[in-house]
Amino acid sequence: MASLNLRQIEVFRAVMTTGTIAGASQLLFVSQPAVSRLLAHTEQRIGFPLFQRIKGRLFATPEAKKLFHAVEHVYESVQRVNHLAKDLALNRTGILNLVSSPSVGQSVIPQAVANFREVHPDCKVTFACHSYEHIQKLLLSHQADLGIISLPLEHPNLEITPLCLNRLVCIMHDSHPLAARDSLSLDDLCAWPMIGYGAETPMGRLIAGHVESRGRQLSTVVEVGSPQNAGSMVETGMGIALVDEFSVRSWSKARPILVRPIDDAPILQANLVHLRYEPPAQLTRSFIQVLRDLLVDHGFEAVEEEAAEVAIA
Repeated sequence: MASLNLRQIEVFRAVMTTGTIAGASQLLFVSQPAVSRLLAHTEQRIGFPLFQRIKGRLFATPEAKKLFHAVEHVYESVQRVNHLAKDLALNRTGILNLVSSPSVGQSVIPQAVANFREVHPDCKVTFACHSYEHIQKLLLSHQADLGIISLPLEHPNLEITPLCLNRLVCIMHDSHPLAARDSLSLDDLCAWPMIGYGAETPMGRLIAGHVESRGRQLSTVVEVGSPQNAGSMVETGMGIALVDEFSVRSWSKARPILVRPIDDAPILQANLVHLRYEPPAQLTRSFIQVLRDLLVDHGFEAVEEEAAEVAIA
């Protein structure tokens, strides 16, 4: 069986996308006979039919449907190349693609991007918040240059660099009985309904490990996926929740939510993430310095890479 060339893949995708030879010819700006000939040659080349022809209509075979999924991945890569070429044609000095977890992404990253753009006004920046799994995927596929995460992430091909420390705090509705306390113990938390996190989430694993190591058990009444979701639940008076300091700093002071420190609270280490075997580009390094300076200005405790082991993961 011979391999397919890019033109054959393009024709196959066009037929799959439009569903007809006529539609494919219009999409590709070629004649219908040319599409038919190339499609027939493609089927002969790979050794199995891609379409069943029934009463003048085309129906994709099971093999064609499987092949189409792989072809779509190819076209996603092609689109990324085209976007890059377009940006370069516009004489941009560079592109910086950032991803982060929601907690840090909704607090300091927007301001860091604004500060960075003052220094690099011609640089295009893309930024989005994602789950840890998606951040990992985007970095490994070269769709992102740098990730900023509020909790640890491990992968053999990713380099984790310490950024700063923050702590776990308790949030509650301003009418909650615990609002009268200046600080809270773990026993205080165990006595009230709790907004918790799924066991598969980084925050859920962190809290579960901290509580279980002290022989306690929280009374979780609702599970959410992120501290932002927890804040919305707390706002209804449904319960109290544990969140990181990054999250609470991004919330409006007008919300009826109070924040209280926790005795012996876990120390959280925010991290930078990039490909292990590809040193960050100059633009990426410049953004990292801007971000570090901003975090210090906001009162977060910076942590150097050699001191990373002191932070509780």
